[in-house]
Amino acid sequence: MLVIRGQRVVFPDGERPASIHIDGAVISAIGGPGDSPAGAEIVDCGSLVVSPGLVDSHVHVNEPGRTEWEGFDTATRAAAAGGITTIVDMPLNSIPATTTAAAFEAKRAAAGGRCHIDVAFWGGVVPGNAREIEPLIAAGVRGFKCFLVPSGVDEFEAVDADTLREAMPILARSGVPLLVHAELPQYLRPHQGDVAGYHHYEATRPPEAERRAIEMMAALARETGARVHIVHVSSADGVDAIAAAQGEGVGISGETCPHYLSIVDDEVPAGATEFKCAPPIRTPDDREALWRGLERGVLSLVATDHSPAPPALKRPGDFVHAWGGIASLELSLPVTWTRARERGCGPARLAGWMSEAPSALAGLSGRKGRLAPGCDADVVVWDAGGEFGVDPARLQQRHKVTPYARRRLCGMVQTTFLRGRRVWDRGGLTASASGQLL
Repeated sequence: MLVIRGQRVVFPDGERPASIHIDGAVISAIGGPGDSPAGAEIVDCGSLVVSPGLVDSHVHVNEPGRTEWEGFDTATRAAAAGGITTIVDMPLNSIPATTTAAAFEAKRAAAGGRCHIDVAFWGGVVPGNAREIEPLIAAGVRGFKCFLVPSGVDEFEAVDADTLREAMPILARSGVPLLVHAELPQYLRPHQGDVAGYHHYEATRPPEAERRAIEMMAALARETGARVHIVHVSSADGVDAIAAAQGEGVGISGETCPHYLSIVDDEVPAGATEFKCAPPIRTPDDREALWRGLERGVLSLVATDHSPAPPALKRPGDFVHAWGGIASLELSLPVTWTRARERGCGPARLAGWMSEAPSALAGLSGRKGRLAPGCDADVVVWDAGGEFGVDPARLQQRHKVTPYARRRLCGMVQTTFLRGRRVWDRGGLTASASGQLL
């Protein structure tokens, strides 16, 4: 038996001195801080925070087909370094996209034996694949993702309301969620002005595009009974639209990302395409609205939208043609914690947003996201007061491009346990390829 104990063990109602008793891969009991069964191995964490392993429900691994962008080895290595014990892989940017059962098997084959943490999978809804939805669910995907605007890759096409009216009743019957990139194309604008100017890029994707898309999805959720989750909410308009739908009893939820919670548009230097994402990083007022949305429960979770690409595709100096995506798996805890602690939010709130809620979204809450008997023994031990500067060369992701380079962050991951096994410890991987495909 393994016992992990400390003075700051995190539970949904707060943190307290406790011990986590682990029998094999599972938490068998929660005891007092001094409880130590005879013969148990004791890991005493002292005043470090002991939290449930993070669950990131929005990750683009890109393997197979675009493994040079990222891959299961490097993505899950970065996740382990960041205290993340489970990711849910997005269906696009890999070739083939996960829109058929055969494509899903190809992805599972690519992931087998290459994962350092546990990995689950989303399927995709695209025009013409409604007949593949039930086979994908039977094969084990946790839900489905769609785009209302072009995704950036030809093999994952955008959908419209008619396509969704065909797919969403199937999802409703199966009880799995539909994750939506919520921008409507008719509200996007052509780029005008200097290609290096961030505000010119930001203006091409106004908040109205997000709000109108959320309103459309709320209407479809009400019509079909499907559960809708809005990914990477970026604006005050988006938060307000979700809140209005929730107030009317619609089954809709939302997430935001560390970059929207930490960076504002005026901080983006000219030509710094490492900051490009879609929807774009917005104003201080939008950032404040996102934090308030989390604190009020309108937004349920924080996920990275880890979307890496080779440096050449980031096209420095050209916001028009650069690939839009921010890679941040390893840094999601400290980026979010740095701002959260300034607002008086404690580790328990962080665990709710980054462990418990994403686990529930993916239908994994019976075994992931909490420190409780019967759950997998996924644990992250971290120093809530530890500060560090981001050195891109030390990041575990395949390519080192990051908007957080040289930023001072707070919250240092010390050790990550996956199902009772130490997989990351003080800067290094300690167990290779021990992750499971969920």
